[in-house]
Amino acid sequence: MSPSTLAPPLSAGRIVLAGIEKRFGDFHAIRHLDLEVRDGELMTFLGPSGCGKTTTLRMIAGLEMPSAGRIEIAGRVLNDAAAGIAVPPEQRGMGMVFQSYAVWPHMTVARNIDYPLRIRKVGREAREARLVKVLSLVQLAGQEHKYPHQLSGGQQQRVALARGLIMEPRVLLLDEPLSNLDAKLRRGMRREIRDIQRALGMTMLYVTHDREEAEEISDRMAVLIAGRLAQVATPIEVRTRPADEEVRAFFAD
Repeated sequence: MSPSTLAPPLSAGRIVLAGIEKRFGDFHAIRHLDLEVRDGELMTFLGPSGCGKTTTLRMIAGLEMPSAGRIEIAGRVLNDAAAGIAVPPEQRGMGMVFQSYAVWPHMTVARNIDYPLRIRKVGREAREARLVKVLSLVQLAGQEHKYPHQLSGGQQQRVALARGLIMEPRVLLLDEPLSNLDAKLRRGMRREIRDIQRALGMTMLYVTHDREEAEEISDRMAVLIAGRLAQVATPIEVRTRPADEEVRAFFAD
């Protein structure tokens, strides 16, 4: 079954961040961030630890509220700090894959993956049809009756990825999804994620501190340094024409 058999997002996933700031008390985690993520783009948030990558992703997901600024997807305002708008995470049309596998040990692969459909009371026939498609997409067909302890680390991450895809989101957010895998598995999984993204034409935002990983999978990279957006460009542009000395130093390490 081709990845294209999973329905593409019903509405394009263009994301706009305008004047986004995030403060934790006196600490300024994100400083006036302006960014546009194009429809069907795989953009990585890249930078050293503590630069604000995950905080930005969590604000887009609705798990953190911006202290200032506006977030839009497909023209719909999700956050507007000045207007007091904050759409709940479950109403944003997004899927999310976390650094930890976050699979429930007492549930089978199938039950882990279709959990978002069951809590939304999607009918059994529709639920099973989507499950078959997404299992094929992440190469887990035939594994649906197994439990997490019977799976490898790579297979458990595929379960997490499938759970993020089964709701057919407009945008998929991935927060360091491969950091718990060994180097060989990471290389294989990032190629698979890229293939899935291209097949579905889905917008993906991918947090990583791994420069090689970002360069391999990105359409464009958003480089964050100490809470500021230092550069947005293709991997080759960032590598050959860094915006400033801090970006140059990050890539030179």
